[in-house]
Amino acid sequence: MTTTRLSARAAIASVTDTGSFTELPAPRGESPADGPLAWAGYDDSRARATDRTGEHESVVTGSARIGGREAVLISFEFGFLGGSLGERTGDRLEAAYEHARERRLPLVSLIATGGSRMQEGMLALTQLQRVARQSVLTRAAGLPQLAVLRDPTTGGGWATLGAGADVVLALPGAQVGFAGSRVRPADADPAAYTAEGQYAAGHVDAVVPAAHLPGTLGHWLRVLAAPRSGGPVEPPAALAGVRPPATGWDAVRQARDPGRPHAEAYLDAYFELRLHLSGDRAGGTDPGMLCGFGLREGRAVAYAAQCGTATRPAGYRTAARVVRLADRLGIPVLTLVDTPGAANDAAAEHAGAGAAIADTFAALAAATVPVTTLLIGEGGSGGALALAAPGNTWVTPDSYFSVIAPELAAAILKRPPSAAPATADQLRIRPQDLVALGVARGIVGPEGARDTPPWNVPGQHT
Repeated sequence: MTTTRLSARAAIASVTDTGSFTELPAPRGESPADGPLAWAGYDDSRARATDRTGEHESVVTGSARIGGREAVLISFEFGFLGGSLGERTGDRLEAAYEHARERRLPLVSLIATGGSRMQEGMLALTQLQRVARQSVLTRAAGLPQLAVLRDPTTGGGWATLGAGADVVLALPGAQVGFAGSRVRPADADPAAYTAEGQYAAGHVDAVVPAAHLPGTLGHWLRVLAAPRSGGPVEPPAALAGVRPPATGWDAVRQARDPGRPHAEAYLDAYFELRLHLSGDRAGGTDPGMLCGFGLREGRAVAYAAQCGTATRPAGYRTAARVVRLADRLGIPVLTLVDTPGAANDAAAEHAGAGAAIADTFAALAAATVPVTTLLIGEGGSGGALALAAPGNTWVTPDSYFSVIAPELAAAILKRPPSAAPATADQLRIRPQDLVALGVARGIVGPEGARDTPPWNVPGQHT
């Protein structure tokens, strides 16, 4: 397992439990001599491809166990006419999707394709519509789709099975892009057509070395097959040993303390297994937003967590993507709120900050699975509220939530900078204020969540 150019069956063997693969029977389908276009020599090309690979089509399909969990597999044979899609390929792909839905199994695609088969013309291209339809039906059935991008993954195979999957993994150095190597502009940046380039652009969730691929797929299937909680998940326990602040300005200072625990520490303490999803599928990533799925006491939980930085549009779009995926799979969601606010520079505006925030609000509002939120630091205006669950938001003692930062509020009110602390008090932004106002359910201490504040705090508003 040292190359991305494995045969279809070797690729299956490299990720599945030994001896567990059972091939699906090939659907019956007749083609006229030399195919639908009567392309001279097409039958001979297919015969040579069969002699060379031992396969009768460019995909091998079946079911197998990965890490002990059953899945339907689609594996491309690049040695058969470049792994191209033709009408009979479409028959096999459709049958694999149908089998996955009948058996309620996740679908894993091991892709290595150059695109649609020229010798079948537009009939080959229309197979992409068949694949898209099957993917939509499988998505509607609440079943996950995982893709592994081998070398190469180009053309319609990338634009359907690959980019359309819920979780997209890629092998290092794999060629990945809609345009194959022979049809790109001469001056195109070659890095843009690699697994690593697609990961940097937010189109791939992880680049996984071949030796780690079986374990990674096994972890994903384990998490996605795990039991779901019947209701909202509990918020994480507070990690900082501090008391709620006496004043609004104390709340600001505690939340801005660089030494306080941030999202990664909370996620590590909360999950026994955590799998990261990266990218907004629209050309962007935000390292200040951690998203993915994990196991909490053996149950699947999705998460979207701000890391204390100004959240960029790609971060909001990634969070919305994960919330919608969790909703489709019936997995409850945990969000961690911690941002001074949404990024507001020119680049963020060009990238659609307002639309991205609106989409995150919409994703949470539409979610049918329960969402739990914990405010762990700064809650800066709408950029923070977009990730907060209405009616199920909790706060830590070292956090605050405000309609606007106190300094900015003072400036808008034409007050001197020295008035920011007094303005913070007026805004009632302390954790205990948020509970009293009904914005938060309660303050979470080191022991976990309570529906009422566990401390009596001097100066607490009642």
